[in-house]
Amino acid sequence: MTSMQETMATIRKYAPNFVPKMGIILGSGLGSIADQLTNPITIPYQAIPGLHSGGVSGHASLLIMGYLQDVPVVCLKGRLHLYEGAPYEAIRTLVRIVRQLGAHTLVVTAAAGSLQPQMKAGEIMLINDHLNFQPGNPLCGSNDESIGPRFLSLANAYDDELRTIMLSVAKRLNILLFEGVYLSLLGPSFETPAEIRMFAQLGADAVGMSVVPEVIIARHAGMKVLGLAAITNLAEGLSSEKVTHEGTLQQGEIAARKLIKLIPEFVKEAARDF
Repeated sequence: MTSMQETMATIRKYAPNFVPKMGIILGSGLGSIADQLTNPITIPYQAIPGLHSGGVSGHASLLIMGYLQDVPVVCLKGRLHLYEGAPYEAIRTLVRIVRQLGAHTLVVTAAAGSLQPQMKAGEIMLINDHLNFQPGNPLCGSNDESIGPRFLSLANAYDDELRTIMLSVAKRLNILLFEGVYLSLLGPSFETPAEIRMFAQLGADAVGMSVVPEVIIARHAGMKVLGLAAITNLAEGLSSEKVTHEGTLQQGEIAARKLIKLIPEFVKEAARDF
């Protein structure tokens, strides 16, 4: 088993003195945000001990360190999913790398299906809470008290102050932001219409196949979290259109154009408080 010391030693060979203020996880179709980084240092996941490449179209599997609006950030261009066979250990390592590098804030983005008819493809939902339908919990097993507590509170998991900053940025840029609850499923199959009806009754506003494990791991490590869902489709049963991964990538480009404006401005604004 690879130790975190080995993992970080490899990364430090590429950037010995780089200390990011923020980490950003880029979901399906959202990798173009990383292209805005200046002076980038890029490391493929497969070159980092304890990680491996994801296999999903739209995910590049690159760790990129650089500057966004003159703020040092680390971007995870592509995430690891349980449905690909990635173990929780690898997902924990990926998120904890961000914290070990020095970041105190994590921005998590992902494609999602909407359960709200007014929240159509191409819109952005600011996540204010979640429902965890992933199998298990990434904190199961022995706990490392040097990282975080055995029993973690998830109150304010999606930080109130960070959400306030993002809402202010969106208003200034005249970009509509919805707010809502993200429900996380294992995948890789999309949901049935009956499941969507059930999830709506449970209080979900959007569904996806990621985010929640990363948020739990980040909060355990003491990071503040901001979550953004790029709406790529209306969930199954709410539209006559067939839900496909290709379609989510295509619609994700529309949402990505908004995030490309929102995230850099958010980073600049939030960094003033660090």
